[in-house]
Amino acid sequence: MSVNQQNPGAAVAQENLKHPKGLYLLFFTELWERFSYYGMRGLLMLYLTKTALEGGLGYSVADAALIYGYFTGFVYFTPIIGGWLADKFLGHRRAILIGGVLMALGQFSLFSTPYVGVEMTYLGLLLLIIGNGFFKPNISSIVGNLYAQGDPRRDSAFTIFYMGINIGAFMAPLVCGYLAEDYFATKAVIDGVETVTNYGFQYGFLAAGIGMVIGQIVFNTLGPSLLGDLGLKPVKAENDAETGKPAVSAKLTKEEIDRVSVIFIISVFVIFFWAGFEQAGSSLTVYTDKYIDRNFFGFLIPTSWFQSVNPLFIVLFAPLTAQLWLFLAKRGKDLSIPTKMGVGMILLGVGFFFMVGAVMERGGVDDETVKASLAWLIATYFFHTIGELCLSPIGLSMVTRLAPVTLVSMLMGVWFLAPFIAQIAGGYIASYVEEMGAFNIFMAIGIFVIVAGLILIALTRKLMHMMHGRG
Repeated sequence: MSVNQQNPGAAVAQENLKHPKGLYLLFFTELWERFSYYGMRGLLMLYLTKTALEGGLGYSVADAALIYGYFTGFVYFTPIIGGWLADKFLGHRRAILIGGVLMALGQFSLFSTPYVGVEMTYLGLLLLIIGNGFFKPNISSIVGNLYAQGDPRRDSAFTIFYMGINIGAFMAPLVCGYLAEDYFATKAVIDGVETVTNYGFQYGFLAAGIGMVIGQIVFNTLGPSLLGDLGLKPVKAENDAETGKPAVSAKLTKEEIDRVSVIFIISVFVIFFWAGFEQAGSSLTVYTDKYIDRNFFGFLIPTSWFQSVNPLFIVLFAPLTAQLWLFLAKRGKDLSIPTKMGVGMILLGVGFFFMVGAVMERGGVDDETVKASLAWLIATYFFHTIGELCLSPIGLSMVTRLAPVTLVSMLMGVWFLAPFIAQIAGGYIASYVEEMGAFNIFMAIGIFVIVAGLILIALTRKLMHMMHGRG
């Protein structure tokens, strides 16, 4: 079934820049799912490394970084399975419901750990991994199916959708972090400094679970009216119903093979981006907790709150980026997909040079009383954010442009294989920060990602040829 047949309102005149109402339902649903995930993620590294007396699990930083890396990595591995099941058997919307329920149960399992036992933590992480596999690729696929091929609103739509992701990601560490590190925390004054002696991590996880439930209620209540039949049936079943014939496993054409190859090639480059970017939740969190001056006019900013800086910048700058892509497209000067993404990688690398500046300001000493300026960290997050806006939403849009219609969700899962590999690699990188030194790690990441971005830009002409007019 063509995109236009799935959604007759998708084929609009190019000068009509209004987006379908279904986009905003998906925006809101993803907002709450990301609230759930990032609320948990913002606490996870602290939860793993704080001692049992402090309400944590007492892992070393190196071991916690590996657990964090494998968990966040497998969160991005399961979408290839969930996408395939949705394409062939479940339909996108049923898969989203399954994923949402499993993720809510995962958060509630984490909440129950102090009352049941540490095994509930591992069960919760497993449920989150499986649930995300059903949820993540399929909601992105529905966004793409709202628009016809060639619709100039597509990149803009994914940037708006991405803003929804980051509103949730912005709110989550503030709410969940406040509950865990302040409201339900036990504090004492030690050597004249107010210090948390016991964290309320379980209440942060509870709030994350409630957020997931809110998103699912709204999606399943408003979905029938705002999405119609879009995503209800597997793509294979829709095609069978359209033709009235048994399904035939058609071979991909040469052009389709080329386009799918582009998805795989660019995904390889994106691994380097995410391996650096996701240091925010591991090495940057630990470095911030120990070595960044978090005192702001007498208020000690909770470490988890810094997980909100990136999504705040996304919310502020995503509308401007969306308008920039539309502005360039209307004038026939839009940058190609590989160029946008290469620029994003270069900006990420530049961001790490500011963390190098933070290390140099401190003189590279291990003394936790010597702090670096907060400005270094904010500058790092700013450049990482602009780089992310040039890469991540564009990548989601790219997959829906290039993938054969019967393989959209599965190939969306392939796209998420890049973060899967990157998260695990990033965990190993973070585990060596104490051994190799923050200066060496941050400098190496910055240089390597910039070189990879330049290589991707250099390959633009070849990749555009392989896209056959869909770049």
